[in-house]
Amino acid sequence: MQQNAKFGIYLNAKEGKVVRINSIYWIPEEPDWLLVTPEVNATLLEIRTMAKEGNLAPNPDELTWGTIPLKA
Repeated sequence: MQQNAKFGIYLNAKEGKVVRINSIYWIPEEPDWLLVTPEVNATLLEIRTMAKEGNLAPNPDELTWGTIPLKA
């Protein structure tokens, strides 16, 4: 499987955060992170709509951009 097949926008519903992944630096892992869309240029408004339609988060209108963790 190609690494770029894992690129996209991921959601952590527990934290109410989304992150944009477009490099192999860090790939979020399930179950904490869920791939919402492979479209790395999706806007936060589009992501909130997808999360609402897919019932992916308890408060989709409150989702915000998160940051990827620093590697040790």
